[in-house]
Amino acid sequence: MSEIYKNRHAAFNLHVHLVFITKYRKKVLGELHHECFSQCVAEVCKNFDAELKECNGEADHIHMLIQYPPTVQLSKLVNNLKSVTSRRMRGDFVDLRAAYSKPVLWSRSYFASSCGGAPLDIIKQYIQNQQG
Repeated sequence: MSEIYKNRHAAFNLHVHLVFITKYRKKVLGELHHECFSQCVAEVCKNFDAELKECNGEADHIHMLIQYPPTVQLSKLVNNLKSVTSRRMRGDFVDLRAAYSKPVLWSRSYFASSCGGAPLDIIKQYIQNQQG
């Protein structure tokens, strides 16, 4: 059974799978970049009362699994993650600054998918079987 998180007014188990891709899908990310990215994301998540559960990727994209409370607006979390990681990583790594003529690292688009819990068919069946 997965862990249930609690705050004053709710019990929850919310996870999101996020994928960020580099601008123009340039293959600019290496192992040191991934380590720095993971540290930055963990810090940003802490500010949102969220937690980075898993992080990995390749030279042109990064996958994350983040547990977050229901008070977090996902779009704000994503925007914060992108801006902080881009700014910090471009500041720490000269090669990332040189890869782009403008101060960018991430594409404007991203992938987000909800994760965890029971399969949708089970939830639909549970709701259908409730007494009205």
